[in-house]
Amino acid sequence: MDKVKIWNDFLEQIHYRVSDVTFNTWFKELHLLAINDREIIISVPHPVNKNHIINNYMDMVNEIFLDITGSMRNITFCLEGEYKAPVPISNLSTSEKIMEDSLDDDKINSYVNSRKTNLNPKYTFDNFVVGDSNRDAFGACLRVAQNPGKLYNPLFMYAKSGLGKTHLMHAIGNYITEHSDLKVLYTTSDDFINEFISVSKDKGDKDENLTYIDLFKNKYRDVDVLMIDEIQFLSSAPKSQQEFTNTFNSLYNSNKQIIICSDRSVNDLNLFADRLKTRFNWGLVTVINVPEFPLKVKIIKQKISSGMFMMDLSDDIIEYIASNCGSDVRILEGSIIRLHAYSAMWGIKKLTLNVAKEALDEDFVNNMLFTDNSISKILNVVANYFKLEVDELKGKKRSKHIAHARMIAMYLCRVLTDESYPRIALELGGRDHTTIIHGYETINKDLKENGELQKIINELKMKMSE
Repeated sequence: MDKVKIWNDFLEQIHYRVSDVTFNTWFKELHLLAINDREIIISVPHPVNKNHIINNYMDMVNEIFLDITGSMRNITFCLEGEYKAPVPISNLSTSEKIMEDSLDDDKINSYVNSRKTNLNPKYTFDNFVVGDSNRDAFGACLRVAQNPGKLYNPLFMYAKSGLGKTHLMHAIGNYITEHSDLKVLYTTSDDFINEFISVSKDKGDKDENLTYIDLFKNKYRDVDVLMIDEIQFLSSAPKSQQEFTNTFNSLYNSNKQIIICSDRSVNDLNLFADRLKTRFNWGLVTVINVPEFPLKVKIIKQKISSGMFMMDLSDDIIEYIASNCGSDVRILEGSIIRLHAYSAMWGIKKLTLNVAKEALDEDFVNNMLFTDNSISKILNVVANYFKLEVDELKGKKRSKHIAHARMIAMYLCRVLTDESYPRIALELGGRDHTTIIHGYETINKDLKENGELQKIINELKMKMSE
């Protein structure tokens, strides 16, 4: 594995996808510390870099490393000096090697008892901003945190990206760990799938392989609270979906709390087995809606008062951001970061509304507005424009007219939303994400020379903003 080449390829692809200012501000000073079959460790110079990349670019980072290496890995960002390299196996003593290779019941129990919760301590109920659009979900999560396994089990929460469902999941976990000794585990469906595939394809002998599977089952079933995020991605992994059903049954029958998050409702999980969707409805299903204007103002003020950015924004600037920069909390935070960077770059001590508008220029604001578009809305607009049914865009037909419309839809989904290639692929009939990349690149290339295509894309963008 050529570490230098992998890192240079990564930086090259990142630089291709973002502006020079974005690359120089957030990515130029990163360093690859370690890479192996399971994880990638990257150092960042400042906490703000770490938080901004995690909150805004993780999908892109994961996609690029997947393209370069051909497999999913757990990507961790750490501040310089935090990382400690593991001791190579070759440097261990004979007894240590035996312990490293042995996976008996004692090791399984030790692993389960000492594992991390994967919780982010910065996400709490205290710093979650409540409004009309999320009040019910907040109340349900707080009640579950106070009575895990006894009320609303399972709790199924859904919302579009960036509205706070992951924040609430971590808040539940942090509350429970602070007020009890219950075992809590937060994970994503991607991690669940990757781990299950790993233990299922282990190359060891039969007995050892069974031990690895036992280790996997113990990890997810010997807990008091299991939280799984982005559950919709299980739809493309039927074997992992079956294993999760078994895990669900084991926990539910033991009165253990299950919390599930998705970007769509239970009824919209079209590729899920009916038996699993039925289980999701056994408890409480709650939704977080798009935040109303007053809530967005409160969120912006909370972000500023948290002390991360050390800036003073007038009410008219805050209201301008709330009115013009979309509803995704990460994007609202990105607007503040942009103003902070702009002030620092030009030595501005007090921002005015006109200067703020200049910093949040027209292209930035328009791009943020486009992120309010959902994939389903784009598919409807494209289907109507080309006089097709949405099912034809999602289907397998390859006639020239349908294939062309489908690639345009792929392109628009990529440029008008903040969704990843795998998510777009899932919405477009469960295709492979490389198909979406090809469709996007084909349209993007043709746009440079095809005036008629440019006209079509502009017309569709106008319809999306109506």
